[in-house]
This record gives sequence, structure tokens and C-alpha cells, in this order.
Amino acid sequence: MKGADVIPIADDPPRRSFPWVTVTFILINVLVFVYELTLGPRQLDRFMQAVGVVPLEIVTGVDLPPPAVTPGIPYIALFTSMFVHGGFMHIIGNMLYLWVFGDNVEDSFGHMRFIAFYLTCGVLAGLAQVAVSPTSTVPSIGASGAVAGVLGAYLLIFPHAAVRTMLFIGPFITFPRISAVILIGFWFVTQLFSGLASLGVETEQTGGVAFWAHVGGFVAGLVIAMAFRPRSTSYSRPAW
Repeated sequence: MKGADVIPIADDPPRRSFPWVTVTFILINVLVFVYELTLGPRQLDRFMQAVGVVPLEIVTGVDLPPPAVTPGIPYIALFTSMFVHGGFMHIIGNMLYLWVFGDNVEDSFGHMRFIAFYLTCGVLAGLAQVAVSPTSTVPSIGASGAVAGVLGAYLLIFPHAAVRTMLFIGPFITFPRISAVILIGFWFVTQLFSGLASLGVETEQTGGVAFWAHVGGFVAGLVIAMAFRPRSTSYSRPAW
């Protein structure tokens, strides 16, 4: 919606257990970000290059300087990259979405299956970005792809959920309840069209947005949720 920013802050589906996996993922991301803040500019650049997904490294299987976390195995970056962020707004946005939507998806999958689900979505999201920019040497980082997978699963499992949002329209702030279908559906459409518009454009993923990682993660989450059919829930409240 042009001229308006929407921030999800809460949803209404009840959960049956404490989302300890979601909380653990959030804590890991925060701790890694605190570590990043202790690094100088050059150290931080080297760190991002080492732990981020560099498409050319994944395609060729060869590390580019500096060495990866596990020298000679650049594919580990498909996992490490999803716990690293490029700035305060980057991590705050990702962790907010993970907190609002992750607890219910974890509750539906079960704790252990949610771990596998989240990491799989993150890896497939990274591979989607690699597929679009196979020769890029720019590292992609962030939990966005894995969180996008959570959104895909949430849309399938809780399509009628009402999401409390903070909506900015010019100087005004409102707190409407928006259907998950509308909110997440609109988010996905914007990512898809932004991804299409970025084709052939080399961007700094540490400062920009890896749209195809979002699209890939979302589709992965949707497909996995359909295939594994998470635990059913009695929640079916319609929203508007």
C-alpha cells in the first residue's frame, strides 16, 4: 500500500505450548548481532563475507577470500547466514515477524519438526537467491528467507487469523486487525514483483533486500506445510 507502512505486532490464534524453539532462534540471532557490534568495520566486512551466502562460492564449491567459517566447505554458509544481520532495522524486522508468526507455526509442527522446517526453509531460500544470481560475489545474510517460510506455513495453517498491526498512513497511526490472507498475501506479492524488477541488477545484499530468497523461502514453507500437514488446530475464526 503506497504511502502506508504495516507492522504486525500480535495475532489471535491460541497456542498450546511455549514456543521455546522460536525464542531460542531469536536469542541466537540477537547474540550474534551483539557480537557483530563489537567488530570494527573491516572485521565486520570479513565476517559477513565468511558467514554469508556468496552465490559464486555455492555454485563453484570454492571459497573466496576471506576463508569461510569451515574452510573448504562454503555450503555451511547456507546455515550460518540466517543468523547474521546487517543492521538494527534488519534484525528487528525479522525477529518481530518470527515472534508474531513463528510461535503458532511451531505449535502446529511440534518443536523438533519446527527446527528442521525453519532451517530447511532458510537453506532453500539461500539456494533460490543463488539460482537467480549464480555469479554474484555479494554475500546474502539474514533470517528473512527462513522467516518467509514461516509466513508461508502460517498462511496455509491459519488463513483466517486476525493479525493486529500498527499501520502508518502519513502522520497517522492506527491499530487495525487484518486478515492473515490479506497481510501475508500482500507481502508475498510485493516480494515477487520486487524480485522480478531486480532481475539482472547487482545489489549489495548486506544493505539491500534479497527478494528471491524471500520468495523461495515462502514457497518452501508453503509446500512443506502442505506435504507434512502439521497438527490440526480447532482455530477457524474469520477475520477482515
